[in-house]
Amino acid sequence: MPGKAFCLTTLSILLLTAAWQPVQAASFDCTKAEAPDEEAVCADHHLNGEDAEMSVLYTQLKPLLGMGSHGDLDEAQVAWLKRRAGCGDDRICLSKAYSDRILQLRGGFEALAKRSPS
Repeated sequence: MPGKAFCLTTLSILLLTAAWQPVQAASFDCTKAEAPDEEAVCADHHLNGEDAEMSVLYTQLKPLLGMGSHGDLDEAQVAWLKRRAGCGDDRICLSKAYSDRILQLRGGFEALAKRSPS
């Protein structure tokens, strides 16, 4: 029985320690976040989830585009990152920026689906 108590105590300590670790956003390392927008994303589970979704959509869409479209996608992403930075730590602004970008990226998939032969 003493072994079980030790294991439970150890597990509890590990869980508490993990709860104090910074949240990892999908597109950047939260341990290196310095900008107000990045810190806000790392501190908010909803924004973190939006960041993860945006990152996955971007990563999946890029290889599906023709080589000429890669630059356009990259330029749009850079412009969006500037928009996000402009929000600072305003979580409403950040959520709106993420929602808009996610819709744009989903639109890219929809455009590809419309061009594909049925």
